[in-house]
Amino acid sequence: MDDNLQEGEPLIRPSTTEHPLYDQVVEACRTVYDPEIPVNIYDLGLIYTLDIADDGKVGVVMTLTAPGCPVAGEMPGWVADAVEAVPGVREVDVEMTFQPQWGMDMMSEEARLELGFI
Repeated sequence: MDDNLQEGEPLIRPSTTEHPLYDQVVEACRTVYDPEIPVNIYDLGLIYTLDIADDGKVGVVMTLTAPGCPVAGEMPGWVADAVEAVPGVREVDVEMTFQPQWGMDMMSEEARLELGFI
């Protein structure tokens, strides 16, 4: 557990779902795929938080399926490039985290179906 976390604070900060750009940013994230898994990173549950400010700055907190993922160094850039292409987005900051650790339960139902888990 992260030592900087205050008691009662969620492990994953909530996204700014009410922001007008939220759906477009989600769709941009859905264009990025882990090359080893035929499902986009959003539906895989790798995007933890989308924090969208009124001035068009987007903070993305994401993880990987495993810390040793072969594209660990490239994936944040792919996400930043995809989100920066959304009209109205001015700046993107992608933060990588492994707290909490990713698990298959974070995948959408569609992703689990696509991968044959249900």
